[in-house]
Amino acid sequence: MTAVSEAVILMAGEGSRLRGSDDTFLKPLVPLLGRPLISYALEALIRTGIKTVNFVVGYESGRMIERVKQLIPAGLSVSFIENRDWQKQNGVSLLAAADRVSKPFLLTMSDHLFDGALVSRLLDSFEAGFLSIAIDRKLDSIFDLDDAMKVQTRGNRITDIGKHLRLYDAIDSGLFVCPLQFFDYLERAKSGSSENDCSLADGVRLMASDDRVRAIDIGDAWWQDVDTPEMLQYAEIQMSKRMQSAAT
Repeated sequence: MTAVSEAVILMAGEGSRLRGSDDTFLKPLVPLLGRPLISYALEALIRTGIKTVNFVVGYESGRMIERVKQLIPAGLSVSFIENRDWQKQNGVSLLAAADRVSKPFLLTMSDHLFDGALVSRLLDSFEAGFLSIAIDRKLDSIFDLDDAMKVQTRGNRITDIGKHLRLYDAIDSGLFVCPLQFFDYLERAKSGSSENDCSLADGVRLMASDDRVRAIDIGDAWWQDVDTPEMLQYAEIQMSKRMQSAAT
């Protein structure tokens, strides 16, 4: 059993690529096969031993908190952290949680679907003091490769990360196990920016330059992010197939 029992889920953005012009839309609650998108992530985390979840909220935070509270399964401890700079990048959202976690934690996004086996593999592979990132080498299986966060590795080390990498051999699946030192690298990235802003990838790149980032290959495990209507439709097809396969 892994020692990591706490998670941070980022859900501060407005999800404009999926919601279009619908201002009432809350991305983590979009229905997928009749259930809110976020409920799938919560189930997967609980099955792998996560006991506490910290949600970082921003866009329509009051309404988001009210709605998400209704979806929390019994036995899961939760807190909501407001990122008032939610229009900035996702690294700033994670930094909002810096004083709320005190030990290594799982990090994911509210718009990601994934196998519980993927989470277990990542948690079991965690090394103290290193940032572990679940990476997918099955490049042919990525629905929208152009939009994916690309990763260059050397063995089990991540050497570079970015959406526009020319050379890459894997994709970041949006699941991390973070040591507390990751906050320091994000702060460095943010303070080095003229706009006082940073992405998770900026922090990962800095930490990788110190050889403190490890790539955990997910093998045959499945995941999918849901950023656009096309991705949502594809995710529903894949989830339906997986459910049918599990029932037979």
